[in-house]
Amino acid sequence: MLTRIVALILFLTPAASACRAQSQPADSSDDHAADAADMAMAGPMAGDPHMEMTPMWPLASGDSERAAAVVATIRRSLDKYRDVAVAVQDGFRPFLPRVQQQRVYHFTSWVNALGARGRFDAARPTSLLYRKDSTGAFILVGAMYTDAGDTPPAELNRRIPLSIAHWHRHVNWCLPPRGAEQRWRDSTDGRPVFGPRSAIATKAACDAVGGRFVPRLFGWMVHVDAFAGDAPAAIWSDADHAH
Repeated sequence: MLTRIVALILFLTPAASACRAQSQPADSSDDHAADAADMAMAGPMAGDPHMEMTPMWPLASGDSERAAAVVATIRRSLDKYRDVAVAVQDGFRPFLPRVQQQRVYHFTSWVNALGARGRFDAARPTSLLYRKDSTGAFILVGAMYTDAGDTPPAELNRRIPLSIAHWHRHVNWCLPPRGAEQRWRDSTDGRPVFGPRSAIATKAACDAVGGRFVPRLFGWMVHVDAFAGDAPAAIWSDADHAH
């Protein structure tokens, strides 16, 4: 059975599918596919054939001020979501609620994700980003913004300067064939055959193992860790994705 996440990737818009996938995992097989996407961001993105990142643009006049304005808006508008119950009340739903010990917990708004297709509003992120403290309480660290996977760099730069932040998207995935979720466990020479840790990154190689090649999962995404500290490196380095 094709997991709901992959079905949404194939049949809905990138930004919408990303949000719906985060909002409504259906069963353990759905969790496996979505958890793999989360795991894909656990290691260095640079040089990863399954991760595409925007290049660093030269710093242009006004970029620092625009980035600072985004951070200021996040801190002013989203501070109330330090209380995760308020976030849930306002329509943000947990991504993979059954998956424990996530590095960063995404609480996603379907409405905001759809709206992000047409405009950028720092006060209306696609997802709120939380970590858990030693007591298990959710601690707000930032927000995630999305755009369609075919959005040109110039438009991403208008939203958040590419001289300051890196946007990223998941690409070149080989997934198990329909009705064979158990094949997520397949490995060759100690590496998974499918998913973000696979050496397979082309359709030809994926076809050779009987898999289903997905050129692009979801759309563009960027994290802004506005509550992680005041240093630019803490806000823009996207440390939870290990740039």
